[in-house]
Amino acid sequence: MKIAIIEDEIGITNFLKQGLKEENYHVVTADDGEKGLELIFNSKPDLILLDWMLPKISGIEVCKKVRSEGIKTPIIFLTARDTIKETVEGLKAGANDYIKKPFSFEELLARISIYFREKTDFVEWSLGPIKLNLQKHQVLVNDREVSLTQREFELLLFLIKNKGFVCSRTQIIEEVWNIHFEYDTGVIDVFINSIRKKLNLSKDQEYIKTIRGIGYIAKDNN
Repeated sequence: MKIAIIEDEIGITNFLKQGLKEENYHVVTADDGEKGLELIFNSKPDLILLDWMLPKISGIEVCKKVRSEGIKTPIIFLTARDTIKETVEGLKAGANDYIKKPFSFEELLARISIYFREKTDFVEWSLGPIKLNLQKHQVLVNDREVSLTQREFELLLFLIKNKGFVCSRTQIIEEVWNIHFEYDTGVIDVFINSIRKKLNLSKDQEYIKTIRGIGYIAKDNN
């Protein structure tokens, strides 16, 4: 499951990111409201942790914009504001929940789990003969287990989740590596080649195809 953290305090972001990754969540981040909206629209997270006081566009306005676009992704406000009036304002803007800073990470995990409860059965993704199980952190090809590194697993999962759509190199490096600045995307080729080698599929079973000059696409029909 992918969680977006939109928070301008780097210390809080790093703390949450590290803890959530240890709980096997995929994490993407933004440090102001404008970047936050772009992140939500482009990366389509499963849950949003949203700071109230953000540079450029406030958390309240981000929340309203997201809801006005018909996006129903759960939103949890992270804020030091805790008056009844402010709580009501946040909920009316479209937030699902509200947690006051400072908060315990255990409490936040409990809140998050509520919104993922209905999705817990959706733990297996497939691509042709490839099956990827999130709970077991396992990849099978024709019932043969394949050992992938954490990064390879995340990259394969990202491509499978977006199968049928071309994933650009920039999108992959931002979503899988969480790098949002100019970076040599050639590293992606190294990981793709390693994944292909480990999957050990024949040349006529090209489920992950290279789109020259753009990126990659995963397709069930090779």
